[in-house]
Amino acid sequence: MIPNPRAANRIGRVELSPDNVDCIVFWTKNPIPMLNKLSQIRAMRYEFYFQFTLTPYGKTIERNLPPKIELIGAFAGLTQRLGIDRVMWRYDPILLNDVHTIQWHCKCFQELCQELHPFTRRCVFSFIEPYKKIAGRFQEIQQKEKIAIASEFSKIAKKYNLALFACVEETDLMEYGIGRSSCIDQGLIEQIFGCGIRAKKDTGQRPACTCIESVDIGVYDTCANGCTYCYATTSPATALRRFHKHISDSPMLAGYPTGGEIVTDRTSKSHKANQLRLFAAVSKTTYSLF
Repeated sequence: MIPNPRAANRIGRVELSPDNVDCIVFWTKNPIPMLNKLSQIRAMRYEFYFQFTLTPYGKTIERNLPPKIELIGAFAGLTQRLGIDRVMWRYDPILLNDVHTIQWHCKCFQELCQELHPFTRRCVFSFIEPYKKIAGRFQEIQQKEKIAIASEFSKIAKKYNLALFACVEETDLMEYGIGRSSCIDQGLIEQIFGCGIRAKKDTGQRPACTCIESVDIGVYDTCANGCTYCYATTSPATALRRFHKHISDSPMLAGYPTGGEIVTDRTSKSHKANQLRLFAAVSKTTYSLF
């Protein structure tokens, strides 16, 4: 059950049986609580991979995350359990101020590449977006600054044999060897799971997004990490209150339905090409969880 963030009386409903899910994409900044659950998730026949955001920011920006050394260890642990193709590194968002300068980012990116390159094949970066909830907290990044960062990141990534991609970036960075990222990536899913996918571009995302269609089952104000750049958190206090309302047997991430909501079924048909050819169509789809 997924509450609509703009209409509290509306809920989307999706079937999460392993028989109804093609793939789950987990977004995380801290997978440590999940590490001992991975074998259980795989035993339940779910296919999944991780988008792991690991940045060099300190407690003033990412308030409640574990120390970076622990997160680097968790990144390695994910790869050791799942394989290198199922763990993607995200360095995002890039923000600039008097402390976090272009030079600072390049130095930190170099250090993280050195630590993480044995455990992933690709890195995705993005620049801070001026969402309404965070407007005024961070300065807008200028085009020349984006180019300066992209060109230096490209040189560093090549040194560590990491494929580099930009997420939702309208500027063409191909001349620096930087591709456009698809977080929910048709080619990657086909490669990992050995199955053709027939899916359209997700029209619900920003124009520069190249992800295929999926259903987002994450919920605003349920993350306790307290990152100051987060568009999905009203305030750390609000998020912490909702985080503590989580009940494992509830169909919602926080609390329970009241019973008076309008519920819409959002479970869609399978995107698997070989399944559609060989078997009767079964209701399957791809879900993403922040």
